[in-house]
Amino acid sequence: MVTQVDFSNGLHEVMVDGTHTVQAHSVIVSTGASAKWLGIESEQRLNGHGVSACAVCDGFFYRGLDVAVVGGGDTACEEASYLAKLCTKVYLLVRRNELRASHIMQDRVKNTPNIEILWNTETLEILGDHEVEGVRVKNRDSGEINEVPVKGFFVAIGHQPNTAIFKGYLDMDEQGYIITEKGSSRTNIEGVFACGDAQDKIYRQAITAAGTGCMAALDAERYLAIKGLH
Repeated sequence: MVTQVDFSNGLHEVMVDGTHTVQAHSVIVSTGASAKWLGIESEQRLNGHGVSACAVCDGFFYRGLDVAVVGGGDTACEEASYLAKLCTKVYLLVRRNELRASHIMQDRVKNTPNIEILWNTETLEILGDHEVEGVRVKNRDSGEINEVPVKGFFVAIGHQPNTAIFKGYLDMDEQGYIITEKGSSRTNIEGVFACGDAQDKIYRQAITAAGTGCMAALDAERYLAIKGLH
């Protein structure tokens, strides 16, 4: 595991497991991004058994069933809209009394008949021993606790790019995604390239990550050839 980098010199240094340092003329950053979770025990226990952080990846398994999506931003609305095309009923669990999503996404969700928004709703527990059977929720205004029967539970509260070790070297946006030159995988550091979810906050799919990975490999090869290092 890469634990530290030094891109301050022409020959880049990458430290592995805090003990072994590798030097390279070119580096490809493909550290990805991690889904943000609610942090409740049942969420991790049932991850992969009805709990998911990707509706596009796993939504097909819940065709004709009832599911829940937690979140209030664009990602949550997109996931709910996608699942509404497959599932009988989609419950959108929103902690506040309003959505943070764009007006277009809000309108889409509110005008989809089989999406029901549960406002001011906090997820207490995902129910089920071996697979999701429902979700226990609490209304933050009244304190009332209810159980919603669902077969799938989708967490859509955002992603965190795994880029912390590159701060101070690579240009990033406010969320920590690495900024690359348009149409390429080049970063602001010569010889360092980035691909996949570490620099893509829009698509976040395996096929697009593989595509940008290929771009990064070609960019790195061309860089080394131009420098006479390959």
